[in-house]
Amino acid sequence: MDSVQVQSPGQQLAYLPDADPAVLAETLVAFANTDGGTVVLGMSATGRPGTLRQEEDANDALAAALRLCRPPVVTEWSRQQGPVGTVFVLRVRRSAEVHTLWDGRVMIRRGAENRPLETADVDHVLGGRTTGEFELQEVAGATRRDLDEKVIETYLEKRLQRSPSSAPMPKDTLLQHIGALSENLVPTVSGLLLFGKEPQLFMPHSRAIFVRFGDTQPRQADGGFGYGRREEFLGPLPVILESAWRVILQEMDKRSVVRGLHRHEETEYPVFAVREALVNAVAHRDYRLTGRSIEIRMYTDRLEITSPGGLPAHITLDNIVEEHYSRNPRIVNGLYQWGYIEELGLGIPRMIQEMVDTGHPPPTFEAKSHRFTVIMYNSKDPTRIVQEYERSMNERQLKAMEFIQRNGTITNRDYRDLCPHVGQETIRLDLADLVSKGILLKIGDKRGTRYILK
Repeated sequence: MDSVQVQSPGQQLAYLPDADPAVLAETLVAFANTDGGTVVLGMSATGRPGTLRQEEDANDALAAALRLCRPPVVTEWSRQQGPVGTVFVLRVRRSAEVHTLWDGRVMIRRGAENRPLETADVDHVLGGRTTGEFELQEVAGATRRDLDEKVIETYLEKRLQRSPSSAPMPKDTLLQHIGALSENLVPTVSGLLLFGKEPQLFMPHSRAIFVRFGDTQPRQADGGFGYGRREEFLGPLPVILESAWRVILQEMDKRSVVRGLHRHEETEYPVFAVREALVNAVAHRDYRLTGRSIEIRMYTDRLEITSPGGLPAHITLDNIVEEHYSRNPRIVNGLYQWGYIEELGLGIPRMIQEMVDTGHPPPTFEAKSHRFTVIMYNSKDPTRIVQEYERSMNERQLKAMEFIQRNGTITNRDYRDLCPHVGQETIRLDLADLVSKGILLKIGDKRGTRYILK
């Protein structure tokens, strides 16, 4: 029998020590509507035994909970050994449809809590539900010959480098396995976007456009309407990414700086931050929206990258740093195998950190119902704000600032380690004071809260 180790509850893990069908139903629905997860029945999050001990009781509790779900949630369950004895483990996969409770509530999982969606947000979740299935749709009129063999071969090489121990399989079998070809060997949406010779013949909106303006507004340097440079990027997504990146890099200002005995080239915006914003736009845009393409706008004071489609599923501007969700899981996995995505879910925090570390303001995120924009400003002055308020900081705050300059970020736990004899409320007030003065930027909430230089 497998064993269960006590871990902290979170986005995909919940503990229910007692057989309460209503609470179990809420948790099952929340997991199914979000990222899936595991429910441990018969044990609390601290490892204490619950009242649920018999297999029959677990069966009855699950049956009663499923009767409260609309439609019932598909679960896999097993009996395992925990530190308190026998427990029952329920596994829930993310569902392709939205589940509700008997009273009409739509639950989602945020951190370690089940939360009901407001009525206005239900459409938001519904809008992000069917995209994975959209990726698998056959593209009308496309054939196997519309896929580029050279692009496929390069992908296979990259995939093998990333997973050298993976078992080899015939090319078309692998393309079917990753969802690029249907059973009838017809290219799917994701297959055409990743490997197509000319995807824009079938999906014209899958291009990207770059425009360089000579002002802070859509004008030329002389004040007239227009732009200095316009480029259109066509082809499969890897080609679009490489072409767009080359143009952005050409247009970014560069300067040489000397550090120690070495000369370095410093770009107008940090390289990682720009590439991450570009990759995110390509990977997470809503390809069902046909009226607009990805837009890259470079002004004299900022860079804007806009992708069609609002934030998917449960992602909001408030939780975008901590949470992650793939609107296009097969496209995301393809770009991951290519090497464009290094660590899933860590791009946004690092993008913010790179901007701040190089003295820029953190990027701004704008989420509308049908588009999402990342805005990066090129103003740099990493010491001005700190110097302005340095005289008013207490000794603890100065220690915190030194810690951030060394490590890039600080958490409440880090602050407690720096000042072990100070109470939690004092630490909270110190950090809140630095945030209110505009010195620090607070990212995340609850246990995921951390602070970086603003």
